[in-house]
Amino acid sequence: MADTVTTATDLAVNLLDAHSLLAAFGVVGIGVVMFAETGLLIGFFLPGDSLLFTAGLLCAGPAGAVTTLSLPLVLTAAVVGALTGAQCGYLIGRRAGGALLARSRSPRLHEGAERAEELLDRYGHAKAIVLARFVPVVRTVLNPLAGALKVPARAFTLWQVAGGLLWTLGLVLAGYGLGSAVPDVDRYLLPIVALVVAVSLLPLAIELLRSRRAVKHRNGSAG
Repeated sequence: MADTVTTATDLAVNLLDAHSLLAAFGVVGIGVVMFAETGLLIGFFLPGDSLLFTAGLLCAGPAGAVTTLSLPLVLTAAVVGALTGAQCGYLIGRRAGGALLARSRSPRLHEGAERAEELLDRYGHAKAIVLARFVPVVRTVLNPLAGALKVPARAFTLWQVAGGLLWTLGLVLAGYGLGSAVPDVDRYLLPIVALVVAVSLLPLAIELLRSRRAVKHRNGSAG
């Protein structure tokens, strides 16, 4: 009986925990999560930032560790999943419009849609599509939203590829660099992942700050 319980516990996978996902599914899981989080509205809750960073850490793990990954395979899976997912989300938005989002009852998803629209209105297609990659939920919603708003396919593809490469390669290589430089860094995985999520929001925060300063400057000049 005890063996049965232990086995069931070992097989349990926490979809919100990056380490659990990687231990269960490895590189394949990275590609699937990247695709779902950036291309399917149901994937908005998945831990994209922490998954990429943790995968980089595990690539730098010592030989014989419980979970070790190949850096080239991780980079390939992350890039392919993120880029094809975003393009799929865009095509869904072009064909279904805002109908899918309107049917959702998730407050987080609707809040993400509002923030995505604000990004598109405030910064235009290029900046919004790149910045959205670094904001959880927003990166899920912006792709179908861009399709529904008829953002030109060529412009969307160009900037989603640029943002997707910057996001995936940057986080994986950052994790790999830290794991290579600091022995046993995985002991501090939780606070490190929290820091990564906070840092991932910096580009948006900086842009919002610049925008507010510009508005104050214009108002002051008008006065």
